[in-house]
Amino acid sequence: MTDTRPGPSPADDRRWMRVAIAEARRAEGRTAPNPPVGCAIISAQGQLVATGHTAVGGRPHAEIRALAMAGVAAHGGTAYVTLEPCAHHGRTGPCVEALIEAGVARVVVALRDPDERVNGRGIDRLAEHGISLRIGVEAEAARGVMAGFLSRTMRGRPLVTLKTATSLDGMIALADGAKRWITGPRMRNYVHLLRSRSEGLLSAVGTVLADDPEFTCRLPGLGGDSPQRFILDGSLRTPVTTKLFQSAGSTGLTFFCREDVDSDARAAIQAAGAEVMPVGIDGDGRLSLAAVMRAIADAGVGSLMVEAGGQLAASLLREGLVDRILWTSGQYLVGADGIPAISALATPELPPQASFRIIAEGGFGEDRFLMLERPEEID
Repeated sequence: MTDTRPGPSPADDRRWMRVAIAEARRAEGRTAPNPPVGCAIISAQGQLVATGHTAVGGRPHAEIRALAMAGVAAHGGTAYVTLEPCAHHGRTGPCVEALIEAGVARVVVALRDPDERVNGRGIDRLAEHGISLRIGVEAEAARGVMAGFLSRTMRGRPLVTLKTATSLDGMIALADGAKRWITGPRMRNYVHLLRSRSEGLLSAVGTVLADDPEFTCRLPGLGGDSPQRFILDGSLRTPVTTKLFQSAGSTGLTFFCREDVDSDARAAIQAAGAEVMPVGIDGDGRLSLAAVMRAIADAGVGSLMVEAGGQLAASLLREGLVDRILWTSGQYLVGADGIPAISALATPELPPQASFRIIAEGGFGEDRFLMLERPEEID
């Protein structure tokens, strides 16, 4: 008997792609250097039979995991994938070949893969085998999940999220600079969750010396998802007794320094388990942030959270290297003698439009947060 039921409608495609995107979110921050991809497989009878997301470390890919779950139910069905299936040979075979061998009749893709090893080849390969294709479904939502990968691939630098915790009047500390909690434990837990979804974290030696942070994710069960840590320390002043080094063996730790740094200081940092990476300086004699960003991208990091003081925040903003801002705040008032979240920007006048727009907001108790993003999109 011939099945005469109509195929999936545009509304169906959007529905199932949202399932794939939700699956991709489970992989955020855990798949570097590969993108966090999600896949959902719908049987020929229109039933959801499998989902999968890129595994920790980037392998297996989402399609391979979903196909393994679906088994023979994938034959004649539709695969919804948030990123174009790969067509190149790496540590495993191409995902397009696995989809072809599984006998799927249709593939719906949210985004084309800008990686030069793919970039349309996966789509072309599927079309050659008579597989029906639809491209661009829920593309904006998929782009939000993979923004870090897209930034690293297309711009040669990570997607940068500047995080700060301030008083109501924008101060990160009292005048003495001593560490005090401005936001409560629930907001701090939220920040730790976002750390677990970031592939890297950047700070500077001033913050390390002032606060002695660990910069790991300390939520139950998520310790293994801590981001790689990168510290700007031109002269390698960081003592090896700081908390950063306690997890140097399990969580990546890299120090960026001047090229003429003292060899003994370098040897001490390396002996304590961290990497040292000299970079050039800019016109002001500071470590080149452009060079730092390229090095972080070359390390496979696409999403980078910055947790630092006002000077680094201002420098990143001046150079146009901040893509998102996570602004958290408590209900305190500190006053003008406090330490501001952003140092002087020497802004002569307001631009024609705001540099950032709010994309999310919320709160925990009396603490509030805003997530802001530059209007420019990564195509």
